[in-house]
Amino acid sequence: MALIFRRAALHGFRSTVPTVLGLELGIYLWALAAGAGLAALVAASQTAYLVLRVLGAAFLVFLGVRAWLAWWQDRRHGGGTTSDEGNPAPTARLAFGEGLLVNLANPKAAIFMFAFYPQFIHPGQPLLRTTAVLALIQVTVEVGLYLVLAASVGRVGAWFRRPRVRRHLEAVTGTVLIGLGLRVAVSHR
Repeated sequence: MALIFRRAALHGFRSTVPTVLGLELGIYLWALAAGAGLAALVAASQTAYLVLRVLGAAFLVFLGVRAWLAWWQDRRHGGGTTSDEGNPAPTARLAFGEGLLVNLANPKAAIFMFAFYPQFIHPGQPLLRTTAVLALIQVTVEVGLYLVLAASVGRVGAWFRRPRVRRHLEAVTGTVLIGLGLRVAVSHR
C-alpha cells in the first residue's frame, strides 16, 4: 500500500499501474505456489522461511532507504521545484518488477495463501485449479481497489509534489518501509 501511495502521489496514476500489476502477480504466484504445495514447503522449512524473510526484509529496507535518500537529496537541493525532475518516474518494467519483488519476497504472503485458501476448498476439489480461480478473484478485486486508490491519490498529485509535502511523503514512506522491513526481519512465523 505504501508503495502504491508513494508512486501515485509522486508520479501519477499511469506510473502506478505497472506497480499494482506487479504486486498482484506476486500474490497470484504465491497463491499458485500454495495450490501446488510449494508454500507448504516454505511454511515447513525453517531455512526456506528464514531465507525468504531475510530477502524480503532487505528489499523493504532498501526501498525505505531509497525513499529517505530522495528526501535527503531533495532537502539538500532545497526542493525548489514542484515538479519531480530530480526523481523521475521509473520505467514501466522497473515499476512492475519492483511490485513483483515486493510480494515475492514477502514470506507472510506465502503463509497467508497457504493458510487462507484451503479453508475454501472442499475435499475432492482439484486443489491447484480451485486455488487459481479463487486467487484470480482476489487479484481482480485488489487490482480494482488499488487502481481506484492510485487514481484518487494521482488526482491530487500536484499537491503531493509540492516540495514540502513531497519531502514529508518521502520521509514517512521511507520510515514505514524500513519499519515493515525490520518487522519482517524479526517476525517469527
